[in-house]
Amino acid sequence: MPKSKRDRPVTLSKTKKKGREHKESIVNGIREAVEKFSSVYVFSFENMRNIKFKEFRQQFRHNGRFFLGSNKVMQVALGRSASDEIRPGIFKASKLLHGDAGLLVTDMPKAEVESLFNAYEDSDFSRTGSTAVETVELKEGPLEQFTHEMEPFLRKQGMPVRLNKGTVELLSDFVVCEEGKPLSPESSRILRLLGIKLATFRLNLVCRWSPNDFELYREGLDLSDVETS
Repeated sequence: MPKSKRDRPVTLSKTKKKGREHKESIVNGIREAVEKFSSVYVFSFENMRNIKFKEFRQQFRHNGRFFLGSNKVMQVALGRSASDEIRPGIFKASKLLHGDAGLLVTDMPKAEVESLFNAYEDSDFSRTGSTAVETVELKEGPLEQFTHEMEPFLRKQGMPVRLNKGTVELLSDFVVCEEGKPLSPESSRILRLLGIKLATFRLNLVCRWSPNDFELYREGLDLSDVETS
C-alpha cells in the first residue's frame, strides 16, 4: 500500500527556518515601506473581517502598504527604542503596537487618511465566542419569519418551539443572547437566521509618525506614555 503523504516526518529545523524567513520578510517589507513612503500610522481594529479589510485596503493600493501580524515583529522592524529605531522618533509608534493592531505606511495626505478611517465601519453577524453588545429576546408567540421546515432546526438550537397550524410558535419568551456575555454557537446561528448583525468592524487610528512630527489620536494617551525609550 502506498504510504500516505500525511505520515511523512517534518523536521523541526525546516519548520523553524521557514518561520524565521517569514518574519525576516515582514521586517524587510516594513523597513522598505518606511523608506519609500512619508508617514507611518498605527491603527487598531475591532471585529476584523478579512474580506471587508481587503476592500478597504484597495483605497491605498497606489500609495501605501498595510501590515498585520505579530506586534513584536512589527516593533522589531521599526525599532523598539531610541537606540535601535530605523528613523528618528519612530520608536514611539512601535510602542503603541499592542493588542489588535496594524501598520499603514503611506504617502496619502493626512486629512484623507483620517477621513477614510473615521468614516469606515461595517456591520456583520457576530461569531461564536464574541461578546454580545446587547440583549436579544424573542417574545412568546408565532415566529412568522420562519417557515415550518425550520422548526426542527430551531428546536436543536434550544428554542422552545412547536408547529401550530403550519406556523412556528415560540412557547415561552426566549433570550437569544445577553449583553456582555459570550455568544454560544446556538446563539450565533439564531442571530444569523434573524438577520441581526451585532458586530461592527471598525478601524481606529492610534498615532501617526512622520519625519517632522508625531501625533496621537487615541483618547487617554499622552506623549509621556511613548517618549521614554
